[in-house]
Amino acid sequence: MPDPGSSPLQSSLPAAAARFGTHGHGRGIEAFGGGPPAPPVLPAAPPAPAGPPAPARTPNPAMERILRGPSGLGTAGLFLSRREEPPAPAAEAAEQAGPAAGRPVPGLYHHPVPEPDPVRVEEVSRRIKEWAVDEVELYPPEWEDQFDGFSVGRYMVACHPDAPTVDHLMIATRLMVAENVVDDCYCEDHGGSPVGLGGRLLLAHTALDALHTTKEYAPDWEESLHSDAPRRAYRSAMEYFTREATASQADRYRHDMARLHLGYLAEAAWAQTDYVPQVWEYLAMRQFNNFRPCPTITDTVGGYELPADLHAQPAVQRVIALAGNATTIVNDLYSYTKELASPGRHLNLPVVVAEHEGCDVRDAYLKAVEVHNDLMHAFEAEAAELAAACPVPSVLRFLRGVAAWVDGNHYWHQTNTYRYSLPDFW
Repeated sequence: MPDPGSSPLQSSLPAAAARFGTHGHGRGIEAFGGGPPAPPVLPAAPPAPAGPPAPARTPNPAMERILRGPSGLGTAGLFLSRREEPPAPAAEAAEQAGPAAGRPVPGLYHHPVPEPDPVRVEEVSRRIKEWAVDEVELYPPEWEDQFDGFSVGRYMVACHPDAPTVDHLMIATRLMVAENVVDDCYCEDHGGSPVGLGGRLLLAHTALDALHTTKEYAPDWEESLHSDAPRRAYRSAMEYFTREATASQADRYRHDMARLHLGYLAEAAWAQTDYVPQVWEYLAMRQFNNFRPCPTITDTVGGYELPADLHAQPAVQRVIALAGNATTIVNDLYSYTKELASPGRHLNLPVVVAEHEGCDVRDAYLKAVEVHNDLMHAFEAEAAELAAACPVPSVLRFLRGVAAWVDGNHYWHQTNTYRYSLPDFW
């Protein structure tokens, strides 16, 4: 019998990735940046102090090197894609953008980011509103101020600094808006309810993951995709996405959206039974009901692909999960006062901590800050170890993209004073 050769499932795995997991952590990161091998510095998070949060910790040096990228001859091709247009001159951009609004949560571990390019922000904002109004009829006129106040153009430009063109930024922007309209209209502010949520989400999910049915019933399904704003938005945003994404990137996104919908259903079930989950249960729900679908497409938005066999590696999955979890707790912290002012009881991490750990609302909020910081330190340490163990260009670029998304997400929450304000705990 002839030798069948290597398994097709492993044929795209680069040599460095094929050795991934066969040697100790902490080797290989210097091969990416140039210079002799040296282990990355991976400090553990210190025990949480009592009282107000401690000042933010010094960033992980190994993670800083990943974000900085390689140096030396022959490394130019490993950097972010060349943009289609030059950025606005620094002085002009600063004048147009002005100082960052808002203030960060005291004690929250985060990395400041440069003001997003105002030229790109303006163009993305113009295009997304045109799409929302003219293509998918996303909202009635009375919701226009809320759409504008979301500042989605500034959000996506801050989160995807490596997007080579505005068209690439629009991939992420449409999906972000579609995800939020589903949340608002099915779950939250604009007519949402836990009652019957499963059926609504299932039918909306078929706009992302097409129904394969008989000729007799296919027209009914196709017509349903235009029946409400969430399904129209999902259908259109997914069509734009799949024009640029590979088949594996599209399937990855569908999987992450199924995770998101599962998280919505868990929260809805607790709301219907008036159950306040234990802290660990809440964090489990938030691992699914979180921002994960956004950073996981950073390679599509960047114009490249992290191959499926690398994306599926457990270490890569852990880094993506930690990034999603940390960014979602950022949302809990910045939206805390907004949710308290809304009707009913909204589950967020401070509320759950206060309920189950016998502390007042201020201490519960500060404990949530500590949880976020622990998640951020774990994300950075795991990303640094992954880069050391698997110094493949697409992996390293993907890690930089996910880290940029984490930082841009915090920037948007901090600066979006239309939506968010901090509690008076300091």
